[in-house]
Amino acid sequence: MVENKAIILPEKKSQFAPITNRQSNHQIVKDVASNFISSLSGGMFSLAMGLMLLHDTHSPLSFGLETAIVPIVGLIFLIPVGNIVDQYHHKIILVVSLIARLVGLVIFALIYPLFTGIYKLVPVAGFVVINAISTNFNTTAYSASVHELVNDQKIQLLSSLTQAASALSSVLSPAIGVAVYALIGFETFIVVEIIATFAALMLLLSMQFHYSDAVSSVKNISKTLASQLSGFKTGLQYIRHRPLIRDLILVAIVVNFLFTAITIGLPFVITAQLHAGNMPIGYIETGFSAGIFIGSIIMSIIPNNVYFSLKIVPPIIVMGACMALLGLLLATVTRPVQLTLAGAVIMFVAGSMSGVMNVSTNIRLQTTVPSHLLGRVNSTLMTSVTAIMPIGTLIYTFLFQSQLSGALVIAVSGVMMLGYVIGFLRLILKDIRGDKQFQGE
Repeated sequence: MVENKAIILPEKKSQFAPITNRQSNHQIVKDVASNFISSLSGGMFSLAMGLMLLHDTHSPLSFGLETAIVPIVGLIFLIPVGNIVDQYHHKIILVVSLIARLVGLVIFALIYPLFTGIYKLVPVAGFVVINAISTNFNTTAYSASVHELVNDQKIQLLSSLTQAASALSSVLSPAIGVAVYALIGFETFIVVEIIATFAALMLLLSMQFHYSDAVSSVKNISKTLASQLSGFKTGLQYIRHRPLIRDLILVAIVVNFLFTAITIGLPFVITAQLHAGNMPIGYIETGFSAGIFIGSIIMSIIPNNVYFSLKIVPPIIVMGACMALLGLLLATVTRPVQLTLAGAVIMFVAGSMSGVMNVSTNIRLQTTVPSHLLGRVNSTLMTSVTAIMPIGTLIYTFLFQSQLSGALVIAVSGVMMLGYVIGFLRLILKDIRGDKQFQGE
């Protein structure tokens, strides 16, 4: 019990090896390049896999297999991912996870031709599981290792540019993925993905991780815990000790649940109810990704230590307003060109607000959570947000397939988001004021 109490108190900054600005800049370039390669190739490969399944199986699971599997894998591995990331050197975890994905790709390439028709879902599902586990470890370990890659002055730049790279890959991957798939076919596409994963691994191996002098003592503390469950509970104790983190997780869960209305409903309303074709869907979704990219770039310029409340509360309010406006747009505009332009602008604004909010939250966690707990806190946040999406998918699928107007469902969801945030506003502002003690001020 004494150890748990010691763990949840604010931690003095660990004695990491000094990292110069020049070293930090080199690390940022490598990290962003690795992230861009992984995100772009992964997005392209996911799209190609969905197109292949749709062509060969004609199954409705073609583009929904990952959506169904990834949250389940996240829940199953919630406890071990956080504990392992907090107990072992992050570079080792990252290297092992990428090697596991590389091996999974090679095995997938060898066994994929052995299956035909609907049975191709078997090797694809197996690879999706391996990829989900690898991505889970990779994302959590990267988030927890920022202090080992750059100095404190460069954390915001690293987080902003990393998210910008992911957003840019989301903009580019659909068009490039479809073109490459049409040009070379799926089997050759697997080889391309293997090469891209190997390139990301080489970049990772070239990066230098500056570990804290206290790493060995953290390992000793972790080994005295009764079980993996005890380590997970320690992370939950810390989250309960930080009301801001606890309430940000609650807000993120509700926002992602309500935002599923757009993810599920936008294609359905445009194609099935408005009969406006597929073009508006692509441009509107691209607007959202472009907004995240711009929001992330803006966050690389804005100082980190000021206006945190303005980086969290207004973006959520604006996102709710954008959702309500999008529902109103779908209810009143039927011409594809007008729908495309107005929808893309609305989602661009929503995406930029999402980028600002996500980067701000990540930076607050990375700069205030003790290093030996950062893996468990990040893992809990990501799994909580991801796990709510299948529930939202089921509920909104039912709502959109009922006799209700899809535009009305989206608009009401936006109003609900606005009401939730406004009702939560006083508590969030109180949490932000009370959280200043963890900023080392």
